[in-house]
Amino acid sequence: MIRISERDREILRLLEENARLSYTELARKLGVTEGAVRKRIKKLEREGIIRGYTVILNPKKLGYGVVALVGLDVEPESYVRVREELRGDERVRKVLVTTGDHMIILEAWFKDSWEMEGFVRELEGKEGVHRVCPSIVVEEIK
Repeated sequence: MIRISERDREILRLLEENARLSYTELARKLGVTEGAVRKRIKKLEREGIIRGYTVILNPKKLGYGVVALVGLDVEPESYVRVREELRGDERVRKVLVTTGDHMIILEAWFKDSWEMEGFVRELEGKEGVHRVCPSIVVEEIK
């Protein structure tokens, strides 16, 4: 495990809230120099703690009326193939390998419930998939 300081944790918290904050803005909020912030961020990137910067989209504003989490159970011999097929599907936003109730959990966006139903039927028809458990996200709180 990599040790990080409380100052580093504060930088990470601020960047999680708004990854577009400049080094200067971060320095002002933290009461340190811009150079100190730049150095700390470069270190966090180098250590792999910060893996990248991204945009968080609002699926509803983009016309996706249904956001679903889909649990999948897959035969071990089909696992890698199914996982890679899902990675290439534009409806699938995330593919998570998990322990617990399902081997794979997907986040997928659909225009409507009919599109989601078709997707679920596709998954059920895939060789090696033996259980598909969709859940519609009603509200994202955090």
